[in-house]
Amino acid sequence: MSEKAHRVFSDKKRVDTPDARVTGAGAQRQQAQQQRVGGVATRAYSGGSGVDTMPLNYRPPIVLRAQQKHTATVFMLHGLGDSGDGWAAVGDEWAPGNPQVKFVFPHAPLRPISINKGMRMPGWYDISSLEDIDQKEDEAGLVESKRYIESLIAAEEREGVPSDRIVVAGFSQGGAVALLMLRSEKKLAGIVGLSTYLPLRNEPGILSAANAKTPVLQCHGDADMVVNYGFGVNTHNKLKELGADAELNTYRGMGHSAVPSELAAVSAFLKQVLPPQ
Repeated sequence: MSEKAHRVFSDKKRVDTPDARVTGAGAQRQQAQQQRVGGVATRAYSGGSGVDTMPLNYRPPIVLRAQQKHTATVFMLHGLGDSGDGWAAVGDEWAPGNPQVKFVFPHAPLRPISINKGMRMPGWYDISSLEDIDQKEDEAGLVESKRYIESLIAAEEREGVPSDRIVVAGFSQGGAVALLMLRSEKKLAGIVGLSTYLPLRNEPGILSAANAKTPVLQCHGDADMVVNYGFGVNTHNKLKELGADAELNTYRGMGHSAVPSELAAVSAFLKQVLPPQ
């Protein structure tokens, strides 16, 4: 990680879509490019909005195979209301600089979302407020998603990729789950959180012994009107307070979206923590 823990960038070119996700070729990938990773989980769920009688169904993730010998894996988790398709095109940008990496884009299951009046939509956990992220945190949903990602990590381990050659990244709600993985007992190569915040920050065990020094890259726009930039700064400060190897990149004028220089920074981070073997 860079010795400079907080960097500020200005980039007028950005990727903005109505629901603040990156789209493109990923949405047009053929069914043949999808494969089962760790199976499809089906579980009952009781979250922040009460007991949901509908099971959680996880569709098989989208997979972009390594261009060379597969020795590392990156999981990229989408935001609320999106799907793995919304970010799959980013793998095409990251792959050339990381040819040994397999990129996996999981899909969150449908669940009731309180902030959207209980409507069922893709989400990694329920959320009640964007103004007060600590209000009625859906711990059950967060833990459920953490377990699901851990099951995908276990599948990679069975294929011969150790957990310390795996990065978990995410945007917005997906980024919160990525940061939650710092609690995992599996040693990870790195964590990437884009336009996001640290969930369960008032609960003990934010950094497991295995991930106490796992590199963390945060990227956040100072014009984010969905996940307030201050939440990102507070997350960075909390992680540094705990002794984490954390870096925060601030993007001036960027809203709840992504810009090319940010995606390039992520690619460089991946190259650093997942060097060729």
